[in-house]
Amino acid sequence: MTIESGHDGQRIDNFLLATLKGVPKSHIYRLLRKGQIRVNKGRIKPVYRLKSGDIVRIPPLDRPDDDVARRPPQALCQRLLQAVLYEDPELLVLNKPAGIAVHGGSGIPFGAIETLRFLRPDCPDLALAHRLDRMTSGCLLLAKQRTVLLQLHELLRHGGMSKHYDALLMGRWQGGAAKTVDVNLQKYRQLSGERMVQVDEEGGQAARSLFSPRQVFTDCTWVDVRIDTGRMHQIRVHAAHLGHPVAGDEKYGDAQFNRGMRKRGLKRMFLHARSVDFILPDSGRRVLIEAPLDEELLRILASLTDPEGCL
Repeated sequence: MTIESGHDGQRIDNFLLATLKGVPKSHIYRLLRKGQIRVNKGRIKPVYRLKSGDIVRIPPLDRPDDDVARRPPQALCQRLLQAVLYEDPELLVLNKPAGIAVHGGSGIPFGAIETLRFLRPDCPDLALAHRLDRMTSGCLLLAKQRTVLLQLHELLRHGGMSKHYDALLMGRWQGGAAKTVDVNLQKYRQLSGERMVQVDEEGGQAARSLFSPRQVFTDCTWVDVRIDTGRMHQIRVHAAHLGHPVAGDEKYGDAQFNRGMRKRGLKRMFLHARSVDFILPDSGRRVLIEAPLDEELLRILASLTDPEGCL
């Protein structure tokens, strides 16, 4: 395959995942690791960025003959179609339900991106602009064109996109004022292989979150969170660093508090990407999308007692 200008700068692994539909992700990475996929006759790593005119050699591949094997479940397709908040020729914004992964892997055959590519066969370049944790709901932004994807990545990299989240945190907020957490985060793996994130003052990646209380209750606080960076598990780790972990967070939360919240009916993590707001540089068009809280989270808020009022 000869790479056209529209894929200039794209990582080879992402290009292959989009191009070789039906081929398992693990198999693609194995082919890259063994050098069976080559660029300009040379071995490359998954992070290699393609250039216009590159020649990509892909060996013959066995793909599932049964179309049903490559088809996402009908129920998942229906859920995601109903969750589309906004769509135009350049963008698609989803109100991602909690429990749906943004992409497949680790035993999950179909995530949001694989399912939406199946539902939008006329959008071969459909790609995630960012990610949300599996148990986080709300605004998930996808680009239909590679040029638009690059613009969105630039906005995210340089703070040109405003992203706000709703979160319910453990404990009563003291003082009523907003609090900024500006501490570096470092990813690591546990012995089990599970990926985690920890505060690392000496190294790690810069991360900044602004927590603003919306309403204080007896033993928890509903907050707005604005993030200036998009690190893995950023809000969850920063909230725990403040001493106010997110309700329902099984990785970084408080087990006793989570048990109490489950008795109140919370079956997921209370973290929701409420809005995205940005201006596309090429066209100057402003995009502001808001995703409403689902019924479960609204019921939890309604069940909480002793509010001190909106702050």
